[in-house]
Amino acid sequence: MREKLTVIKVGGKIVEEDATLNRLLDDFAAIGGHKVLVHGGGRSATKLATQLGVESKMVNGRRITDAETLKVVTMVYGGLVNKNIVAGLQARGVNALGLTGADMNVIRSVKRPVQEVDYGFVGDVEKVDASLLSDLIHKGVVPVMAPLTHDGKGHMLNTNADTIAGETAKALSEFFDVTLVFCFEKKGVLRDENDDDSVIPQITPDEFRCYVEDGVIQGGMIPKLENSFAAIHAGVTEVVITLATAINGNGGTRIKK
Repeated sequence: MREKLTVIKVGGKIVEEDATLNRLLDDFAAIGGHKVLVHGGGRSATKLATQLGVESKMVNGRRITDAETLKVVTMVYGGLVNKNIVAGLQARGVNALGLTGADMNVIRSVKRPVQEVDYGFVGDVEKVDASLLSDLIHKGVVPVMAPLTHDGKGHMLNTNADTIAGETAKALSEFFDVTLVFCFEKKGVLRDENDDDSVIPQITPDEFRCYVEDGVIQGGMIPKLENSFAAIHAGVTEVVITLATAINGNGGTRIKK
């Protein structure tokens, strides 16, 4: 029987405010067994960019990463946010190690090709070194992964945190029994976006298609669920979408084959 591993992805808002960050770190530290934390940090990046006079450009909710913006997100994601989390976990007895994809070549990406939109220095994940991560995890290290990768040619690349979590979970499923948890501000996938208690407890691919056709699931939840199903089909044991303050509970939406 393989050892269990939990990969938790948390959005920027949760790790950027002291109260929610401390609650998250307490809950994450309490998770038993092997674990990995993947974080965002977009609001902090936007705030620092404004202070530095760098304009933040967004298209369909996605950041355009020009050369100056890349400097900001590297500082914020790989530095400020990542190291605050690592320090907080160390204070709770968790031997955390902050990583970007460039560290030890753990995640290699390719720069996203220009199609309708030029997203700039944005990376699409090409390879995760799961063997290296597995070695670290077995040594008692808890990786804390920032949403940054590299292209192997000396360039950092801004990379979606959901994607990093999904690709890391898929790669590590070769070595562990992996549960992937996406944390955000709702209790799960909702049947009615105006009713926070209308959580859909589990979703299969057929049910997902019906919910999309009926307009129940829409917007940014569609790619999150598509990533979830891709993870399941690639070997991840379970995917959960839940409230950030419920990562140790049994609530949320579970994705089934």
